[in-house]
Amino acid sequence: MHGPATSLPASVSAWLLVLLCAASGGYCLVRAGRAGRGGRGAAAGEALMGFGMAVMAAPTGLGAWGSPVLLAVFCGAALHALWLLREGVHHAHHLVGSLAMAYMALTMTVPAAAAPTTATGYGTGGGHGAGLPLLTGALLLYFAGYVLLGGARLVAAGGGTRPLTGPDASDAPLKSAELTRACRLAMGIGMLAMLLTL
Repeated sequence: MHGPATSLPASVSAWLLVLLCAASGGYCLVRAGRAGRGGRGAAAGEALMGFGMAVMAAPTGLGAWGSPVLLAVFCGAALHALWLLREGVHHAHHLVGSLAMAYMALTMTVPAAAAPTTATGYGTGGGHGAGLPLLTGALLLYFAGYVLLGGARLVAAGGGTRPLTGPDASDAPLKSAELTRACRLAMGIGMLAMLLTL
């Protein structure tokens, strides 16, 4: 996420993360188009998150304008998530995700010379600024918990109690819900990977 990769394995893993996030964003965009009024805002926010993560994870870098634009976009997304909170506390995750993206975009705009280098590696983010260790750690804990909980829910939903294939049309809503959970899980894993680079 912090500029061109220095090795082939790093470049391949970065592009795989880009592909994962872009695919998740694309699926969420399709969901936003099909969702009713109540679910459209959340699905659109998740699509923005997926595409933003894909752009941020690209090993080609963002250029001089990329980080400030992402910062502005995700500050706007955080305000949108605050607005969605009136519909229920389940939108709090969208707020945390948007703020985390804004935070990462902000760290990318800080000149490398201004970022202190520490023994833990903060401040060495490939020529960009580094995050605050305490805040980065808190976000890592949050998304690690989110991924573990989301993975457990996905496994429990699959549970082997209903067939994954077959002509039974009643499986369609379950498959859609599982795919949505898998998409959110993939974005949570992507967020963890990106936070680890700070």
